[in-house]
Amino acid sequence: MRFSEFRGLKILIMLLSCFIHVCTSLDTIASFNSLKDPETLSSNDGLFQLGFFTPSNSTFTYLGIWVNMSNHVVWVANRDKPLKNASSGILKISEDGNLVMMNDQNQILWSTNVSNIASNTTAQLQNTGNLVLQENTSGSMVWQSFQHPCDTLLQEMKLSANKTSGERMKITSWRSPQDPSIGDFSASLERLSVPEMFVWRGIRPYWRSGPWNGKIFLGIPDMNTVYLHGFSLGGQDEGDDSYYYLTYTYPSKSDMIIYMLSPEGTLQELDWDYAKGYWLEPWSPQQSECDVYGICGAFGSCDPRSSPICSCLRGFEPRNEEEWNRQNWTNGCVRKEPLQCDRRITNGSDAGNSDGFLKLQNTKVPDFSQRLPLKADDCRTLCLGNCSCIAYAYDAGIDCLWWSVNFIDIQRFSIGGTDLYIRVSYSELDEKKKKNATVIVTVTVIIGTILIVACAYILWRMNTIEEKTNPRVQKRNQINDMTKVKLPEVSLYELEKLAIATNNFHLTNKLGQGGFGPVYKGTLEDGQKIAVKRLSKASGQGLEEFMNEVEVISKLQHLNLVRLLGCCTDGDEKILIYEYMPNRSLDAYLFDPLGPVLNWEKRFHILEGIARGLLYLHRDSRLRIIHRDMKLSNILLDEELNPKISDFGMARIFGRTEDAANTNRVVGTYGYMSPEYAMEGLFSEKSDVFSFGVLLLEIISRRKNTSFYEDAESLSLLGFAWKMWNDGNTASLIDPEISNPSSFHEDILRCIHIGLLCVQELARDRPTMSIVISMLNSETVNLPPPKQPAFTQRQAMLDVVCSHKNDGLCSINYVSLTSIQAR
Repeated sequence: MRFSEFRGLKILIMLLSCFIHVCTSLDTIASFNSLKDPETLSSNDGLFQLGFFTPSNSTFTYLGIWVNMSNHVVWVANRDKPLKNASSGILKISEDGNLVMMNDQNQILWSTNVSNIASNTTAQLQNTGNLVLQENTSGSMVWQSFQHPCDTLLQEMKLSANKTSGERMKITSWRSPQDPSIGDFSASLERLSVPEMFVWRGIRPYWRSGPWNGKIFLGIPDMNTVYLHGFSLGGQDEGDDSYYYLTYTYPSKSDMIIYMLSPEGTLQELDWDYAKGYWLEPWSPQQSECDVYGICGAFGSCDPRSSPICSCLRGFEPRNEEEWNRQNWTNGCVRKEPLQCDRRITNGSDAGNSDGFLKLQNTKVPDFSQRLPLKADDCRTLCLGNCSCIAYAYDAGIDCLWWSVNFIDIQRFSIGGTDLYIRVSYSELDEKKKKNATVIVTVTVIIGTILIVACAYILWRMNTIEEKTNPRVQKRNQINDMTKVKLPEVSLYELEKLAIATNNFHLTNKLGQGGFGPVYKGTLEDGQKIAVKRLSKASGQGLEEFMNEVEVISKLQHLNLVRLLGCCTDGDEKILIYEYMPNRSLDAYLFDPLGPVLNWEKRFHILEGIARGLLYLHRDSRLRIIHRDMKLSNILLDEELNPKISDFGMARIFGRTEDAANTNRVVGTYGYMSPEYAMEGLFSEKSDVFSFGVLLLEIISRRKNTSFYEDAESLSLLGFAWKMWNDGNTASLIDPEISNPSSFHEDILRCIHIGLLCVQELARDRPTMSIVISMLNSETVNLPPPKQPAFTQRQAMLDVVCSHKNDGLCSINYVSLTSIQAR
C-alpha cells in the first residue's frame, strides 16, 4: 500500500471515530439515528446519561438514566420487561413518532405510548435528568420521564396530585438493590385539603410527613436543621382542574441532591460530595420505629426516647391490657372517663365541670385533620362548643386544624412539631386534684360505710312505700306488663345479668354511640355474644318509640335485618338486646384506615343485601315498614359481611292501602333524608329509596355525604356525583381501591347511575326498591337518565362560628347537623 493511500485511510478512520464520538455524546435521538449498548446519550452539561445497564449480580439489562459521576440510576424504562442481554437492545424513534425500546426480535419492550402525535419527533436528555419527547414542528413536549418517575425525585420534578380527578403521581421503590422492577412501597402527595407526603406499603399507609404549613412538613422536625427548605408546594385550587404538586431546587448550582425511595420503604436524601467524589451518608426523615404509621394504635402516642415506645395519651388506657403489656399496641387506647358531652348525652345532665384541653408540645399531629380558616382563639372556641371535636391545633401557616375521628399516628418530638390540644375530662386536667379527690373518696367511703349500715333499714322501708305510691314506679311496672302482654316472642332480660355481661357497661366494651345511646358488646353466662343498646335518658326516645322498635323488629324475620333477642325495662332503664355483629357497622368498617379494604364484589354483595332488606320491609313482610333512618351506621355486618339493617326506633308501620304519611316531627339524620321529608315531613317508601341512593354513592366512593370537603366548590357528595356525571368523569367518583380490575368498571358505573336515580328531587321520579333490585341485577337493560339530585350544596362549617366575632355571642349545638339547601 502506497503512503498516500495509507494516509488517506488513516484520515478516514479518524473522521469515522470523531463521527462516532459525536453520535455517542449527543443529547438527542432523532428519526435517523438510534441508541445501542454501549452507546449513551448525555445531557448537555454531562451530569446525566441515558443508556443500557445491568445491575450487579443480575443477568438482565435495562434502559435507564443515571448520574454520570457515580452511575447511580435515577430512572428505568423497562422495569418489568428486562432484556436478556445488553447487546440485543435498541432505542429509536418509531414510525408513529413514539420513542421505543426493542429487543433483537423487534418486540417492543417499552414505549412512550403517546397517541395522535406527529411522526416528526425528537427525544432529548435535558440537564435536569428529564428525558423528553417533543414534536419538531411545534416544539411542544408530548411526553417526559418526569411525569413517569421510578424511585427517585429529582430537582424541578413535580410530584403532583389532582384534587378533582383523584389521580396521584407516585414514586415506587425497586424490588431490591439488584432488581429495579416495581417493589412493595410507593410515595405520593395525599390529604390535599391539608397536604401531606405518604409512603405506602401496598395499599396501607407506612409513613406520613405531617401537614405542610407553607415552609415545612410538621411531622419532620429536622426540616429546620438540614437542607429541606428548598421544597415548595404549588398548584391551583380553583375550577375543574384543581391540583397540587411538590417540587424542590438545589440551594446552589454546585449542589447535587436527590431523593429516593429505598426497597425497604425509606425516603432518603442523597448529597454528592464533589471534593471527595462520593455520596455522603444518606439522611432520612424516618429515624425510628415511631415513624411506622399508626404503630401505637388509636389514641396511642409514640416516643422513641421512651421504653416501651408506646403509651396511651393522658386520660386514656389500653383497650386490651394483656396485649398492650406484650407490646402489641394495634388495638390502641380508650378513654378512662367520659367527656362532659358524653355525660350530657348519657345522663341528660350538665352537672359537673366542663371539658378542657390537654396541651401536648412538640407533637406530630394525628392523621385525618380538617382545616378551617380561623385564628387560634376561635379554633379553641369552635372545638369546645362542638361535641364531635376531640382535638385541635393551630399553625400560622395552616390556620386551625381539628379532629373528629380517632387519633392515629401521633409522635412526640424533642424539637419541632406543633402543639396539639386534646379534649379530656375535667378530672384529667390536674393531677393534684386527682390526688385530693382520692383522699376525699377514702374518707367518704369510711363515713359512708357507717351511714349505710344505719340507713339501710330506712331506705328499705322507703322503697317499699314508693312501690305502692310513686307514679314513676307504677309506670315502670306498666312497661313490664305491656311488654309481657304485647310481645310474647321477645325475651325479657334482667338488668343485673346485662351488667355482668358487659362488665357493668364498661367503656372497653363500648361498640359505638348512636343518637339514642351507647351500644355495648356483652357475653352471657352461656357464652352467647350479644349487642346491648342502652337508651339514654337524655336521648328523647320515649316509651312509644322504644315499644315501637321492639314491636316492629320482633315481628320481622329476614337475612338482611338484625335479629332482636330481647329487651329490659328495669326501672327507668330501656335496653334492647340484639344478635352480635362481629364486623361492626358499615361506616366503621368502610372508613377504618387500618381495616381491610372491601373489594367491589363484597361492596356489591352488601348493596344487594341492603336493597333486599328494604324490599322486604316495603312489600314482603307481614307489616309494611318505612325505616326513616337508613344510613351507614345502621347497617351492621356479620362474620361473612352480610349486611343487616338495624335501628327501627323511627320506623313507621303502614297499612297496605297507605302510600304516604305526614308528620310534624321530622326524625332521622340530615344528609340521608329525602327533601320532601326534611322540608315538609312527608315520607313514603321513596324516602327510604333516597337514603339507599346516598348509601350506594357512599359505598362506591368511600366518601361521606355529610362530611364532604374535597371539592373546590364545596359540593356535597350528591352534588359532586352529579357534577362528575354531567362532565363525563364518573371515574373520579370511584374509590381507587375498586377501580381495578377494569372488568367491573361497567358494573360500577351502572350502580352510580342507579344511585343518581334514587336521589332525584321528586319522589315520583325515584324507582321503587323492587325496580332498584331489578336494575342492580341488570334485568332492566336501559336505565333512564337521572335528574338533578335535591341537595347539591352543603353549608360551610364556618357558619357554626356565627356572629360571635361581631357581638361576642354564639349559639353552637352539641350535635353536628348538615345544613340543607334545595337547588
